[in-house]
Amino acid sequence: MEEQMDTFNIPQYTPSPSEVRLEVLREGSFTIDCLEVTTVHWNAYDDFNDIDFESDDLSKPFIDGAYNVTNCMRAVAEPLLVSHFGEAIIEEVFGRYLEILVDRMSKEKTEFIN
Repeated sequence: MEEQMDTFNIPQYTPSPSEVRLEVLREGSFTIDCLEVTTVHWNAYDDFNDIDFESDDLSKPFIDGAYNVTNCMRAVAEPLLVSHFGEAIIEEVFGRYLEILVDRMSKEKTEFIN
């Protein structure tokens, strides 16, 4: 399994809008007239002011959002993971991913900028 982990690599980097501007400026061949991005909030409760922090069950908003993000990522990543590692690990991987997202989403505003 360790050898499989060492050989699995998906090089991906998503630059921020400021990084794109800086690189275009640095390279010098082009100018940017307009740079637009789309922000996708991972949580249905993207405004923390809407969350009742006095409630006994704070987890529901974060679990719902984490569940949705996990399923979106699973739709993309599962075929890659299965082809490299096999199906035996899939439930554990995405179960752990869900737990990590619930924790992160309860502590910070999470969003994807594309």
